[in-house]
Amino acid sequence: MEARTVLLIAIPVLLGLAVLLVVATTVSRQRSTGSLGREARRADRSTAVEPTAEADMEEEARARFDETKQSLEPAGARSVQTAAGGIIRFGEPPAEPEAIGVSRRQFFNRGIVLTQSLVLGSFGLAVIGFLWPSLSGGFGGKVRAGKLQDILDAIAETKQPFYVPEARSYVVPYPEGALGKAKSVYPEPVLPGMEAGVVALFQKCPHLGCRVPFCIASQWFECPCHGSKYNRVGEKKGGPAPRGMDRFPVEVSGGFVSINTGVTIQGPAIGTNTTGQEAEGPACV
Repeated sequence: MEARTVLLIAIPVLLGLAVLLVVATTVSRQRSTGSLGREARRADRSTAVEPTAEADMEEEARARFDETKQSLEPAGARSVQTAAGGIIRFGEPPAEPEAIGVSRRQFFNRGIVLTQSLVLGSFGLAVIGFLWPSLSGGFGGKVRAGKLQDILDAIAETKQPFYVPEARSYVVPYPEGALGKAKSVYPEPVLPGMEAGVVALFQKCPHLGCRVPFCIASQWFECPCHGSKYNRVGEKKGGPAPRGMDRFPVEVSGGFVSINTGVTIQGPAIGTNTTGQEAEGPACV
């Protein structure tokens, strides 16, 4: 799966998690500060004073109530400090929430939301940063492999592919005489590299992802994990692999080879054999 495809999946998932966090926090706050339960409301209704009860109060009770209230209020309706250090205020309207400031419950709720947002945001940025394809170099971006002629000379001298660690790929020569067949089999992104005389093969086996080494004796790529075999240009010759070796687009400019590891091209279908190359010696696996 390409990095861009993974990003298209990961970003909506992270946004969905953020929405779930906001919804869960909102529901939690509503529950903590919500209305009374059914039993509480029933008890409140049972003990509520009927509107007509106050009108039926006796004058004597009213007088006693007013007298008691006046005796408790100090002159001038000033504040009174209790023995415990608290303050009782008489004759003042309740303070507005803005005047009181942030309550302890609000402080903790906002702190929890902020902490969760920071954790989720950090995790999301880490995931996106890890998956984001590199544009400046390294695997996931364009990797400069070296001069084309130097690469071809090294392959001819060692009789094995030119390995590029930064691209996790093998650069192998592609014969000019096979271009006619290649144009009817391979997709457009890999054809410019073939026309320049090279192919960049991803080192990972399409079967289960093992690294596929090159066998000098057979001049084939042979997977040591399950025995899949591929010819020199990565076309499948045997084993359980579902296709040939995957590859990357190659660009040759100014005599230098550049491998675009941000785009993975699936290997050719089983039965593809554009070069006609067979095993040139005993197998290594």
